[in-house]
Amino acid sequence: MFDVDNRILTIEDKEQLTADPDFWSDQEKAKAIQKEIKLHKTWVESYQSVEEAVGDLEVLYEFLKAGEASEEEVDKQYEFALKKLEDLEFRSTLNKEEDEMSAVLEINAGAGGTEACDWAQMLLRMYVMWAEKNGFKTSQLWLTPGDTAGIKSVGLEIEGDYAYGLLKGESGVHRLVRKSPFNAQGKRQTSFAAVFVHPMIDDRIEVDINPADLEWDTFRSSGAGGQHVNKTESAVRVRHLPSGVVVECQEQRSQHQNREKALQMLRSRLYELELEKKLSEKEKLEASKMKNEWGSQIRSYVLDDRWVKDLRTGYKTTQPEAVLDGDLDEFIKAYLMSQSVEGSEVKE
Repeated sequence: MFDVDNRILTIEDKEQLTADPDFWSDQEKAKAIQKEIKLHKTWVESYQSVEEAVGDLEVLYEFLKAGEASEEEVDKQYEFALKKLEDLEFRSTLNKEEDEMSAVLEINAGAGGTEACDWAQMLLRMYVMWAEKNGFKTSQLWLTPGDTAGIKSVGLEIEGDYAYGLLKGESGVHRLVRKSPFNAQGKRQTSFAAVFVHPMIDDRIEVDINPADLEWDTFRSSGAGGQHVNKTESAVRVRHLPSGVVVECQEQRSQHQNREKALQMLRSRLYELELEKKLSEKEKLEASKMKNEWGSQIRSYVLDDRWVKDLRTGYKTTQPEAVLDGDLDEFIKAYLMSQSVEGSEVKE
């Protein structure tokens, strides 16, 4: 399950590569290898810390039987070892290559005009706060503002180890129920926004793209985009003609930097398409983008009644303010653990 022996062998093999005098001739590849070594070492160290905690518990138990340790000491070590084991079990749910990667998180407002756009902006704030609390770096890739308030759509890069693995369960429709701040009568209003999370691949994974298959467009980052403008405009949009995938980037000030980032995003999307092709028909259906409408949501946020509930796992909290301030870890853990259990049942 934990594959520690293979991870140790991988570390040894990769560290031999770093001893090569030409290792840094390709800096991007070298950085990717170093990152891979670090990830494997972190995993192995976590496993070894569990072994150590369990070993200490066994020793303390023997001391207890000999009258040389108290039950309180044994109980304390038991809780410590259990926490270590639970953390390792949770980490084991992030066992796919793409789980280790950074993420691109898209938010699109659903039907409902200003209400939905405001809800999309609230979700953006929630994910930025979650990322900050967990030590991830965020950068805005693009943003389309709402006509009156909020945002119609936004792309956010969340950079750091396991960002995609942790956030992949956030893909789906999020439903908000509240008294509308945009309605003079203060009527309860239901709004929807769709979240899509993609892995941001690095140089460890090769995705070949034929330049002839790309159609580029430039536009003003502060405008609606779509039209060809003069070369000083920095925002870019690229369409991959064979697949129809379109990505855009207006994060950087220079068009060259935005083109590089857009290509990385495109490679990530094409890689994700290849992953989806390998899924079963049932899994493909579940992974497909859901409509922004009643009945397809994964999570409900009901502010007046003070609860937030994940409809897939049943996990519920009565602290909606904390959730909207980025306290998502328990929702994330509940989803990933439920997927791990379902996967085990399928194998059996």
